Amino acid sequence: MKQIGNNVSKLKYEMRVPASYKVPTSSCPQVLLKEWIRSKYEREEFRHPEALTYITGHMDGFLMKRGKESGKYHPRRFVLNEINDTIKYYVKEKKEPKATLRISELNVVIAPSKIEHPHSLQLTFMKDGSTRHIYVYHEESQSIMNWYHAIRNAKFHRLQVAFPSANDSELVKLLTRDFGREGWLWKTGPKNADAYRKRWFTLDYRKLMYHEEPLSAYPKGEIFLGHCSDGYTVRLGVPPGAKDQGFTFTLKTPQRWYQFSALSAPDRDQWIQAVQTVLDTPLTPQDHFTAAQLVRKRNAGIFGTR
Repeated sequence: MKQIGNNVSKLKYEMRVPASYKVPTSSCPQVLLKEWIRSKYEREEFRHPEALTYITGHMDGFLMKRGKESGKYHPRRFVLNEINDTIKYYVKEKKEPKATLRISELNVVIAPSKIEHPHSLQLTFMKDGSTRHIYVYHEESQSIMNWYHAIRNAKFHRLQVAFPSANDSELVKLLTRDFGREGWLWKTGPKNADAYRKRWFTLDYRKLMYHEEPLSAYPKGEIFLGHCSDGYTVRLGVPPGAKDQGFTFTLKTPQRWYQFSALSAPDRDQWIQAVQTVLDTPLTPQDHFTAAQLVRKRNAGIFGTR
């Protein structure tokens, strides 16, 4: 009887959930779970989807954006236009936009712990051959989730045009991706004498990025993770002659070896597993495109030095 009741409730309150909507699981951020419940039972949005602002292809409003240099948050006007495949943001409303982002090239992650605000997003995209991060939040949980789902919905519609024969379930997997893992690691430079330096690492599928701080606008370096059959491996410890420190592991690429030190043995093992999962996954055409986008930096390749 309980299952019957659940099915009836689902038919009523989840009647017309947009295909692009990220239906949360128990492990999802609290803001997503909260707005999913409110959307269903309080606002009954999925019974009347014509009222949903995030499926219209246009959004216009203010978000608090973190400054690239200062680290302070300021209100900025953001405008999403699905037809033009753009999100523009303005420092001054009557001026030209400060930046124009391509929705189709954008990833968005819900990031409350990192940004230290419950209703926050991290926007990630490529700019001049390097990854750029933008951090935003809104005081209202519904508003930030509207922006999140507007981006997903716009990407979904563009993918439907690009791949007309694909199933919705296949396209949904391409909308946004959560980071595989984030946290502090120590990393050496390319020389055996180089010291270990503390860096904030983000595993964004095939990009292993390291930063000065968790909220850096740009990574100091980016390591592309190819397939294990192409010379990419990850293993415990460091090569003979390399400096060892604590809970170490090594990533080998066709270009060079990288030595890392983790906070603990479990942390190290989880990093190894996360990276190995990527290395075991065959590359897609999009992965090759990602690799081609990364350019040489600081005279030491796309990987940086320190």
